[in-house]
Amino acid sequence: MIRRRGVDWGLNALTYLVVAIMVAPVVWLVLSSLQTSSQLSTGSYDFGHPTLDAFRTMWDAVDFGRYFRNSLIICSGAALFATAFAASAGYALARARFRGSGVFGLSVIGTQLIPGSMFLLPIFIGFVWLGRNTPFQLFDTHIGMILVYTAFFTPVAIFLMRAYFQAIPRELEEAAVVDGCTPFGAFWRIVLPNAAPGLLATFVYAFLFAWDELLFVSSLTQYNAETIPLGIRTFISNYQQRYDQLMAAGVVSTVPVMVAFFATQRWLVRGLTAGSVRG
Repeated sequence: MIRRRGVDWGLNALTYLVVAIMVAPVVWLVLSSLQTSSQLSTGSYDFGHPTLDAFRTMWDAVDFGRYFRNSLIICSGAALFATAFAASAGYALARARFRGSGVFGLSVIGTQLIPGSMFLLPIFIGFVWLGRNTPFQLFDTHIGMILVYTAFFTPVAIFLMRAYFQAIPRELEEAAVVDGCTPFGAFWRIVLPNAAPGLLATFVYAFLFAWDELLFVSSLTQYNAETIPLGIRTFISNYQQRYDQLMAAGVVSTVPVMVAFFATQRWLVRGLTAGSVRG
C-alpha cells in the first residue's frame, strides 16, 4: 500500500513537473510583453512596474491588425471546408461498402507520410501559372491559402471523422429510416448532431494547424494574405529589434488560441477519443 502510494505521488510530481516546463515559456512570454524594449535588451526586468506600451504600439508598427484579420479569415475558412469535406467523406467510408474501400481509407491517411514541403514548389508554380494564363488569381489571396490548408488537412480530418462515425450505432439511422427519413435526412438530422463533438474537434484541430503554419504562407503570399506568423517575423530585422512588441504580438497570437482550446476542451477531447471505442 505504501509502495503504491509512493508511486502515485511520484507520477503526480512528474506530471506537475512536465506541466510546469510546458507552461513556463507562456508565462515568460506574458511577463516579457509587460516590459520595455530597453529592459528586454539589457535583461533588467522590472516585474513590479509592468507596462502595456508594447501592446499599444504593436498594432501600428507593422499593421498587425491586418495579419490578425487574415489569420482569422484563412484559418476559419480552411477549418470549415476541411470539416465539411471530412463529414461527408468520413461518413461514406464508415458506412458504405464498396470494392477497395479499405485500401482507399488507408491511402487517404497515407498521404500524410509525404512531407508537405515537397508540394511547395508545384503549388507555387501552379498559382503563378493560373494567375498569368487564367482569370483565377490564387497567389497572395485568401481563397488560395484556404484551398492549400484545406487540401493539407482534409485527409487527417477524414480519418478522424471516419473513426467517429464508426462509433455511432447504425441502429439510430435505421430507426430514422423506418420512421420515414431518407438516408440523407437520417444523416443530417440524426448522425450529424450525434457527431457534433467530432466535428468540433476536427474544426479546432484544423484551425490550430493553419494558425501556426509558416512555410506555405511565406512562399505563397506577398501582402494581401499574410498571416500572424509572418507578422511576428517582421518585428526583428537587420536594422531594428523590437523585442517588446515581438513579445506582445506573441501574446496576442497565443491567448485567443488558448482561450478557444480551453473553452472547447471537453468536446475536443471527447471528439478525439470517442472514435477509439466502438459503440
